[in-house]
Amino acid sequence: MNTRRDFLKKGVLAAAASSTFAIPGISMETPKEKDVWKELPLIEDDDFLWDWVRNEFSVSSAIANLNNGSVSPQPKVVQEIFEHYTREFNTIPSMYMWSKGDISNAVREQLAELAGCSPEEIAVNRNTTEAINTVIWGMNYQKGDEIILCEQDYTSVMNTWQEVEARYGVTLKWLSFDLPVEEDEVIVKAYKNAVTDKTKVVTITHVNNINGNILPVRKISDAVKSVNPHVKVLVDGAHSFGHIDFKIPELGCDFYGTSLHKWLCAPFGTGMLYVKRSEIQNLWPLFTHDDPQSDKISKFSTFGTRNLPAELSIARAIQFHNVIGIQRKEERLRFLKNYWVEQVIDIPNVEIKTSMKPEFACALASFSLKNMPDGEVAQKLLKEYHIHVTQKGDKTGKFHGMRVTPHVYTSTQELDRFVMGIINLAKS
Repeated sequence: MNTRRDFLKKGVLAAAASSTFAIPGISMETPKEKDVWKELPLIEDDDFLWDWVRNEFSVSSAIANLNNGSVSPQPKVVQEIFEHYTREFNTIPSMYMWSKGDISNAVREQLAELAGCSPEEIAVNRNTTEAINTVIWGMNYQKGDEIILCEQDYTSVMNTWQEVEARYGVTLKWLSFDLPVEEDEVIVKAYKNAVTDKTKVVTITHVNNINGNILPVRKISDAVKSVNPHVKVLVDGAHSFGHIDFKIPELGCDFYGTSLHKWLCAPFGTGMLYVKRSEIQNLWPLFTHDDPQSDKISKFSTFGTRNLPAELSIARAIQFHNVIGIQRKEERLRFLKNYWVEQVIDIPNVEIKTSMKPEFACALASFSLKNMPDGEVAQKLLKEYHIHVTQKGDKTGKFHGMRVTPHVYTSTQELDRFVMGIINLAKS
């Protein structure tokens, strides 16, 4: 009898990509397909696992993609189920689009399980920006309300709060950190000391988008609420969901937004909003709804014609994610970051701007060269070494660097070429 490893090698993995799917709204997968995915989490051979993972992506043979933090490619099985649903929906679009039943409930249930919360606290949307804007514009403000945010937060989040300041007269209280920060006490103290009885919202970036700094969100949440129990905590989780191992309720936050097309590898333009159940009724929806003060999470998913094939395909991305397992995935992502950083950290002219402590960083890291502007580094890496990275900086202009974000399909051979490029450019 064949071993499970032989069984998988002989094509069971391929069956997940080629099996026929049921009509949307009736079943998300066939019984045969359920059996296939049931086998996969038992893979224990790391070399085999990561070879298989890489083979499941449409990897470029010409350019090494180290900018997965902006948007990640989807595994082939996600691409194929998305194509399937697109074809199905094109047979009778309006019947599926506005059917009486919510045909995406199964997806919300799976997302909720992954997030560790109730499906009645999860709304599927298009990205983190939409989720964060839903929360920010859904609140009622009075002149003088204080909003705490950070100069190292994501640009669109800062811009939205500045618009709220201009329109409603709220007061923005800016924190600023010299990244990387490797002391919880320093971070927590900064947020706690900024809170007053006028503080309405504290915005926290879970994993910083410019250098990958992981913030102790739960400690911050507990600290600010100990000063003012009425403070609402809004978490930007664009780079944490599907990347590091946690459950949203563990963060102690009231609102959380993320993009599913980053670390979860879901279809482009898919995101998720978490609203703590007790906060739903008091939050206005971003788009019009027949009952805007409803206590139902569905009011945040009403935005007209939508890409339901993409939303339904999130379920396949979750399955693929669970095949690997979040703990094993996080370990692999941190390994890939450490793999390249450790080879260049002591090279003259190389500045690593990300923590090497596991509690403060995972896959996402930044570096710069003392002898070359960031833009030139990016151009030369692409032109001469066929490596794709992106340039990042903060609001102050003090932090700058090249952001490097490998993903689970990234090979050490690609990172070796990247390392060679850094070493050579640092000498020029």
